[in-house]
Amino acid sequence: MPFNTASPASTTRSGKPRVGRRGRAAIGALVAASAVLVGTAAGAGAGGASHTPVQSQAALAKASHGKMIKGQVHFKQSQYDSTFSQGMVAVEGASLHYVKGGSGPALVLLHGWPETSWEWHKVMPALAQTHTVIAIDLPGLGLSTIPADGFDAAHTARRLHEAVQALGYQQVQILSHDVGALVAYPYAKQFPNDVSRMAVLETPLNGFGLESAYGFSFHFGLNSAPKPTPENIVDNSDVSTYLGWLFSGAQHPEAIDQQVYFRAYSSPAVRSAGYEYYRAFTQNAQYNQANASPQITLPVLAMGAQYVFGPGVAASFRAVASDVREVVAPDSGHWIPEENPVFLIACAGYFFGDPSATPPAELASCKA
Repeated sequence: MPFNTASPASTTRSGKPRVGRRGRAAIGALVAASAVLVGTAAGAGAGGASHTPVQSQAALAKASHGKMIKGQVHFKQSQYDSTFSQGMVAVEGASLHYVKGGSGPALVLLHGWPETSWEWHKVMPALAQTHTVIAIDLPGLGLSTIPADGFDAAHTARRLHEAVQALGYQQVQILSHDVGALVAYPYAKQFPNDVSRMAVLETPLNGFGLESAYGFSFHFGLNSAPKPTPENIVDNSDVSTYLGWLFSGAQHPEAIDQQVYFRAYSSPAVRSAGYEYYRAFTQNAQYNQANASPQITLPVLAMGAQYVFGPGVAASFRAVASDVREVVAPDSGHWIPEENPVFLIACAGYFFGDPSATPPAELASCKA
């Protein structure tokens, strides 16, 4: 759930409007306070999948979105080189697109809105040095097909769990962002033996603080409005204006592959599927509050961006998890995987890696 509460006097280095630092800090502080209050009140190998091998970061780009943008793929060369594959895996009500690479323990990557699995392209090659990374397009988004219903986080988690098992993995680790992080919690709650640890980036939970952020950006109200209100307001010609305005609130909007996402949401059906995730927020909140006790016990890395949610992510997840490590990604807005991938790679390396490794002081909270 991106933010842009910019005033004309506030601009990024690229000259685009952005949220003032005090305003963005206020988001995290308000959410953190709200999460505490709400938490107190609440009682606080591949079967069934197809794949095509591809090579390197360039191939990762083509595997992720080559079909969607008709060969006009732009990618940045990386010092890392891994073998990636893509495919589709059938689940209840849909077929999910994934990109997979590397070797080692399975690490599932769950993206946010208005993005696709491509948001992980800067960190996947590095993570694939020690893990089998599996970036999945959420149902209805990216190259995944659109289910008729079931966009609430708990139902989505069951679909993703089905996909992971069809791909041949029983126990996984999860790295998630935005809407993907909303899904990661009910995944761990419903399948506690199948998730060893998870990282959640840049969102508090529905029912535990996210509602306090609604006033900071009108997109919450627009996206969650009953069908077909947002469908009729935003047409194909509006996509770059709407999404571009949201991305302009980043600390480093130039670091985000905006054109990829404009193309990904150029389909009215895909946009509508994205809105359905927001329409399910009330249902998500009811689920989270009803299931907050007992808390999940797996390690949770809760990372907020310096200029958006900050410590508010950890404050929220402490309502539902007993082992929460608070991390603030420096020099980043909402889109940490693209705005500060170097920090995310380093932090994830310690959290998902060798527990005996000793991180530097600035990464101490990332330790496994």
